Order: sequence, then structure tokens, then C-alpha cells
Amino acid sequence: MSTIKGMTGYGSAEMSTGNIKAVVEIKSLNHRYLDTSFYLPIGFGSLEDKIRQIVQKQLQRGRVTISIKLTQKPGSEVTLNRDAVKKHLKYANSLKKEFKIKNDLSLSDIVRLPGVLEVKETMVLPDKLWPNMEKSLRKALTGLISMREREGRSLAKDIKDKLRKMNLQVKKIQARATAILKTQKKILTDEEFKSFQKSNDVNEEISRLTHYIDELGKLLAGASAVGKKMDFIAQEMQRETNTIGSKLQDKVVSNAVIALKSKVENIREQAQNIE
Repeated sequence: MSTIKGMTGYGSAEMSTGNIKAVVEIKSLNHRYLDTSFYLPIGFGSLEDKIRQIVQKQLQRGRVTISIKLTQKPGSEVTLNRDAVKKHLKYANSLKKEFKIKNDLSLSDIVRLPGVLEVKETMVLPDKLWPNMEKSLRKALTGLISMREREGRSLAKDIKDKLRKMNLQVKKIQARATAILKTQKKILTDEEFKSFQKSNDVNEEISRLTHYIDELGKLLAGASAVGKKMDFIAQEMQRETNTIGSKLQDKVVSNAVIALKSKVENIREQAQNIE
């Protein structure tokens, strides 16, 4: 079974430690190189390099987006400023005596006075969360890779089928080229036949095309990133196919060349989806 990978994938994992909960999500799409972007909570920018290093060891191509969302944070800390309460009550008593105002301050009135209650947001320190977050990140990454492997198996199956059909077309061209030479040998002089053979010989192109088909088959069985290599080989296959079409002006060969070019173009498109 092929171990090549596609570049479309998704993985997620939840993290929970103490009274903090988070969700880590990783998404990837096709891209010529590895391009990572981040959506992290405020203050978590220091984790980008650590995350990027982990991703780079697992992925070689793709536009990868890493998102970390805090779904639960520590509650805010509320403290009573006693000095503020004393000052407010002092001023209230002073006003009461000076202007003979009835003092009806209630507890609810006091706690609403400026500076009486101080609310402090509890800080979430990324470095302390990192050990647990790293585990969740790796779990999400595993899910993403599994999805990319499934896509890779599907792509490999499709490409193998195209390579099989290409081999059939190559054999058709080879048989037709042989038949054309036999026919021309009967009707041309030796000198004319040598000239015809030299300008219409496609054995080298067929040999190279067959080699490239075999090479692509081997790449599909590989474990490393092969998308760029496949694209390069497909370009060479296109070149050899065009040369065959220009050398042999024959209806059967032309139809086979059209079929080959269509398959090669499909393979090039699929190569864009392979890591």
C-alpha cells in the first residue's frame, strides 16, 4: 500500500489542565512549499517557534494553519480595597455633618463606589501550559497526517490507473510505428527509407516515456514527499509525448498521443495535491 500523503487534512485535540481548557486545531491545504500560519490567544506568540519546529518535522509541504482557542480560563480575582472604603465613608460622614444629610449608604452602594472592588484578570502563562499543549498539538497533528495519508492512498490509486492506461497507449504507438516502417520499407528506395527512418524513429522517445512511467510507479510506493518529483517527471513525459506526435504524422499515433497528453496532464494536476 502506498505511503504517500496528500496535502488536505484536519486534526484537533482538546487540552485540559487545572481550571484551563483549550482546543488545538490544525488544517492544511495544497501549497508548493510548507507555509505555516497561527491563530493563538493573546500572549501566546512565544510558542510559535516551538509549534513550527514540531510541524516541520512531520510535514514537508502544504499551507498549514494552527489554531489554539482557550475555552475555559481561570476566574477573575476580586479584592476589597479597604482604604478606599474608609475614604468614601469619611467623606460621606463629612458631608452628612456639614449639610445635615441623612446617611443611608447601603452595602450595595458601597461596593459600587469607584475603587472599592478591584477585579484582576488571572493571567494564563503559555510556558506553563506548553507541556500539556504540546501533547494536544501532537495528537491533532497525528489526526491531520492520518487524513492526508487517506487522501494519498486515493491519489495513488488514481495515478496508478492512469499509468496503466498510458502503458497501453505507448504499446499501441510502438506497434503502429513498427507497422509504418515495414510499409515504408516496401515502397521506398533504400536511401529514402533511411531518411524516413531517421526522421520518424521514435524508439528513444518511447524508451524514455516507458522509463518515466516506471519511475512514477516507484515514487508512488515511496514514503517520502514525492509531489515535486512527480510534477517534474510529468513535464518530461509531456515533452516526449509531444516529440512522438511531431515525428509520426499518423492518425492512430495522433489519437494515442492525445490520450497520453490527457493522462499526463491529469497526473500533473494530481501531483499538486501530493506532499
